[in-house]
Amino acid sequence: MSQDHATPAEEEYLQIIYWLMEAELPITGANIARAMRLSPPTVHEMLGRLEQDGYVTRDEDRSLAFSPSGLEQAEAIVGRHRLIERFLTDVVGIAWDDVHEEAERLEHAMSPAFEQWMISAVGDAKTCPHGHPIEPGTRVPGVPLADVEVGAEVEVLRFENEAEDLLHYLKGAGMAPGLKGTLSESSGDEVVLQSNGDSVSVTRSVAETVSVRADPSPPPRTALPEQLVLGKDRYGR
Repeated sequence: MSQDHATPAEEEYLQIIYWLMEAELPITGANIARAMRLSPPTVHEMLGRLEQDGYVTRDEDRSLAFSPSGLEQAEAIVGRHRLIERFLTDVVGIAWDDVHEEAERLEHAMSPAFEQWMISAVGDAKTCPHGHPIEPGTRVPGVPLADVEVGAEVEVLRFENEAEDLLHYLKGAGMAPGLKGTLSESSGDEVVLQSNGDSVSVTRSVAETVSVRADPSPPPRTALPEQLVLGKDRYGR
């Protein structure tokens, strides 16, 4: 039977499951464990609670899917998290590579009244500072930067892996959502974007986690990059 409201611990899992769903990654216990850097037995126990409380269902292949109430709560917590991130950057003035974990600490304690005030404070902002939509269902399709061919025109949409160590690396490299340029190099080691006379270079592994709009666009992948669900300190740098 579905509970009226998930516990903070359950919300953390619902948020990760929603992110896997958004990124079109398999929603499995193994991927959840890798993304959260928790042991499989710990994840298995919590997934059992989520299933018992009516937030997720299991398919015959043991993959997970949201129930209607689980999806509703996941959308609420994810939207609130991204709203807080936008508020922290635009109103408080915190750097965009420092807000993800701070938002995780705040998202469970925010009252509905304060959430409405925060919505007014950020104005017409549509995404979090890392490019993810605040409003569920408005995600712009993108492709991994690592797949784009040399010479293509590129606009950075979002960073799929929001671990703060990785965000620090991306900011230090000069990469940011909204950045536009031309892909000038794509080797086995690094991917280089030319933007307004500057070279923005990241490792190929990191480029797997950067979603972009590209012209021409590369063909769709048959498999998704595992870098999206690596732990917080493994980015192939």
